[in-house]
Amino acid sequence: MSDTPASPGQGLDTDLHPDTDLELTVALTHTPGAPEHVFVLVSRSGQLVESTLPDPAAAIAAVGRFGERIFFPEPGPPKLCTQQYGGPQVAVVTGTFNGRTVNSRFSLTDGCEIARWRALSPLLGGVAGSTGAI
Repeated sequence: MSDTPASPGQGLDTDLHPDTDLELTVALTHTPGAPEHVFVLVSRSGQLVESTLPDPAAAIAAVGRFGERIFFPEPGPPKLCTQQYGGPQVAVVTGTFNGRTVNSRFSLTDGCEIARWRALSPLLGGVAGSTGAI
């Protein structure tokens, strides 16, 4: 991953509603005790304002498609998740999504968590075999 900012206002083909505002910070740790990598993604009215992500267009598209249900899940019955381990990576996403406070933790500790990570992989960083689709 690179900490090189993207140019503001570059044309983006995204699933993001034009009125969507994002101000997200991602703190990624590859292994326990490893240095933390911090990335930002800021979008106003669907237009990129600032990003230190390698592919901000893909991150905005992923957040537009999956962010609402991942950051603010509806209560429901317990989920059955496959018992598999995808790695020690942890990502904490904080900030705002359309004025709502985001404070979400992502890991790769079971099948459900791996699916959440893969859905937002352009924002969090790809994992082996990840396509961003769930």
